[in-house]
Amino acid sequence: MRPPESGRGSGAKALSAAASMLVGGSFIDDANRLRSGSAEGVLPFAVSAPSTLGTWLRSFTWGHVRQLDRAHELALSRAWSARERKVERRFGPVGGQNGYGVTVAEIHGSCEVGFEGVRDAFSTNFDEGDLGASCAVVHRGELVVDLWGGHRDVAATKPWERDTIVNVWSTTKMMAALCMLVLHDRGALSVDDPVAAHWPEFAAAGKEAVLIRHLMSHTAGLAGFDPPITEEQMYDWDHCCANLAAQTPWWEPGTASGYHASTQGWLLGEVVRRVAGRTLGAFFREEIAEPLGADFHIGLADSEFDRVAEMRTDEADEIGDGKQPIPARRARGEAEHSQFVNTDRWRRAEFPASNGHGNARSVAEVVSILAQGGESQGIRFLGPSTIERIFEVQASGPDLVLGYNTKFGIGYGLNSKAMPLGINDRTLFWAGWGGSMAVVDVENSLTVCYAMNRMMSDVVGGMRAGRVIFAAHDAGTALRA
Repeated sequence: MRPPESGRGSGAKALSAAASMLVGGSFIDDANRLRSGSAEGVLPFAVSAPSTLGTWLRSFTWGHVRQLDRAHELALSRAWSARERKVERRFGPVGGQNGYGVTVAEIHGSCEVGFEGVRDAFSTNFDEGDLGASCAVVHRGELVVDLWGGHRDVAATKPWERDTIVNVWSTTKMMAALCMLVLHDRGALSVDDPVAAHWPEFAAAGKEAVLIRHLMSHTAGLAGFDPPITEEQMYDWDHCCANLAAQTPWWEPGTASGYHASTQGWLLGEVVRRVAGRTLGAFFREEIAEPLGADFHIGLADSEFDRVAEMRTDEADEIGDGKQPIPARRARGEAEHSQFVNTDRWRRAEFPASNGHGNARSVAEVVSILAQGGESQGIRFLGPSTIERIFEVQASGPDLVLGYNTKFGIGYGLNSKAMPLGINDRTLFWAGWGGSMAVVDVENSLTVCYAMNRMMSDVVGGMRAGRVIFAAHDAGTALRA
């Protein structure tokens, strides 16, 4: 296996194209100037972009080019043996300092030969101030990267351990969607069914034609609560579901997406409860997590609280532009969830859109089902035809809540020019508020996940996850060469 040429990996190409589209055609020239040492006038944080996502992509692409340079230099300067690359060990810089004399976190875990760039990308996140995190890669059914590091408390006194778990926010939605697909595959429901066929009360206020796939693709027009709910009502499942069932859609269902940041959890969860006779958290645990031995929970037992990472929330941005009508209406509908995330009551509850607890390993183990033809560890969860349904585009264009272009299939975001998180059109993904993310390349059977406890500004939490994800893409591409 040969390392990719500096700055010329598949991930760099994908993001270069996207950045050129978003912020003008000068990106490649600018990147080349940066790499040659002439940075004057092209610093990415000084460039105007049409959206937060555009700014992130610009910053990430430059960072990715620099990361590839760093990985290439490391590959040339260090004679790592195969044993050193794979064995569980501490991957921290010698003396616990980076090249600038700054103490950085120790990285623990394992990394297969060929995926060292992922380890380096993960380490760079800590060089740049990450608090605590884990990352994992499953390639062709094998866990080839399993890393963790940093601290699980905001005061940075408790190390992040192998079994540390964390609230991954909306990355939880990937698990909820998988539950729906399993029920579809078994014939218990169809994603084309009207929601009211399983939840009759939902037909109120003109929603009789709203389909289950509309709920799964954020196109149902129920992006928030109206009338608003109180904090106490938020923990009352029946109240929230009755509220949503009675609502009139905020736009014509099926015509556009408007991110259902929290409401999707109640909407999908109630369908599962009506169809399977269990909560979505229980269905996920019994039908998916336990068979796989995956340490992911929607509704956490008290016995697991001691190993939950404390979430740092002070840098988190609100979801959507609160000055716009629909995001503002969504924000008025319920209290800001970040104030609850470190409480026992939040952890114990089931919010299938936002409070799943796990780590990168467990997320990757679960969603890699989609990269393995619906089967994992010899267990068949989905048939190929069900996986194909995911790639049926339900909405493509400006999202009415997020404010930037999105492309939704059934249950997952899809790779696009606006959100280039893959290297082909057979890539699906979703991310959690402030930084967690999972990407599944179905074509190349590659799954990568990043989970952390420092929420950063903008919805996707900066370039940390993207750096790891595209290092994994580059590793997979090099191995196929």
